[in-house]
Amino acid sequence: MPSLDPIPALRNDQIEANSDDEADPELVELLRQHFGLGGGQAKGAPPETKVLEGAQYVFDNAIDVAVSREFTKEAAETIWRLMQKKEYSTQTWSEHELHPQAKDESTVDFIFTMDLLNFSFFSDEEEESKRFCIEYRGKLWTGYWSLVAALQRALDEDIPITTPDFWVNKAKCTEEVLKHVFRSATDEGIPMFKERVQCLREAGEVLCEEFGGTFANCVDSANRSAAGLVNLLTESFSCFRDEVIFHGRRVRLYKRAQILVADLWACFNGEEFGEFHDIDKITMFADYRIPQMLHQLNCIRYAPKLDNHIREMKPIEPGSNWEIELRGTSIWCVELIKREIERRHPEVKMSGKKPPTKALPDDNSKAENENSEKKALEIICGDEKPKKTYRINAILIDFFLYDTMKSLEAEKNESIPHHRTRSIWY
Repeated sequence: MPSLDPIPALRNDQIEANSDDEADPELVELLRQHFGLGGGQAKGAPPETKVLEGAQYVFDNAIDVAVSREFTKEAAETIWRLMQKKEYSTQTWSEHELHPQAKDESTVDFIFTMDLLNFSFFSDEEEESKRFCIEYRGKLWTGYWSLVAALQRALDEDIPITTPDFWVNKAKCTEEVLKHVFRSATDEGIPMFKERVQCLREAGEVLCEEFGGTFANCVDSANRSAAGLVNLLTESFSCFRDEVIFHGRRVRLYKRAQILVADLWACFNGEEFGEFHDIDKITMFADYRIPQMLHQLNCIRYAPKLDNHIREMKPIEPGSNWEIELRGTSIWCVELIKREIERRHPEVKMSGKKPPTKALPDDNSKAENENSEKKALEIICGDEKPKKTYRINAILIDFFLYDTMKSLEAEKNESIPHHRTRSIWY
């Protein structure tokens, strides 16, 4: 398999104005619609995020990341069995002690704050005891859970950290107050602190000026459309606009915007603020943990140069071809897993078209890979047949894979580190 050095890819706001030899795909699409040439979303049509469409494009054009069709099929059946055995559903989200239990507007603002700041928690410290973590209720929390713990701790201290009016009040919401909110139990501070402050300020201004100071009004504006809410987020808040240009085409990844909608759906169990008639348009959330888990399952494979780069824990630039291939191919791989589950178990089938697939040929390490896949999931595997069929979609598969990867990490059973990219997008 050919392997190239990562080639920096331009984000949509970095394209040179005088680059006349490459047409902007968005402009072309608008012109086609204007002249009735088709190819775009018709006026009045249901909202579409185009994340899956972009992920397939990345998959089709990836050089250093590919999908194993055989292992993806095998993993799909294992994942389905384990999710049924564990009774994995939206209820699982609310069962964690740190997630909010109330089902009201304050929880909507909590979830917005949580996913507004839900990015880049990995530490560069080699010693685990020196890594950034939050102490709360007698426990130390790392990663994503450190953020949730910090927000809950701030609310316990009567700091209105989930209130947009507070974020824009620089007299009360000072950097010192925010440093106190995210204070670590170690000497290492929270990564990308300045970027988090900037996200809070920007989002606070938009919510206060356009949505009456609460994210609940954004949810209402989306008319119960998950895709519509994702689009509203990415159009209104630049810090949710997770887009790149890959081989001349705009690709939407929208990790935090999509997981925000998914968290609302899970927290409210598909009701009230979490009721979306098109929730299954949400894809997997392209970060660094799910690619790691998919690689552990042998569902995705890396070219030798990329594989070595990740194992040596060297940074990968945000927006580079390597990073886009890792994220886009992971989205598509989870979609293939979902479709395979639907094919084998029609009772959980969702609507959707079925594009062609692409896979790597099998190599001589098949037996070793099979053992690796079994080991990756054996911590929760069993022979019991599921007694009840629970819903399956990309959201729940993502949640399940993330939780499993964190369990493997805690047991020191990772077969490969996650890739290192510092970014506000995940």
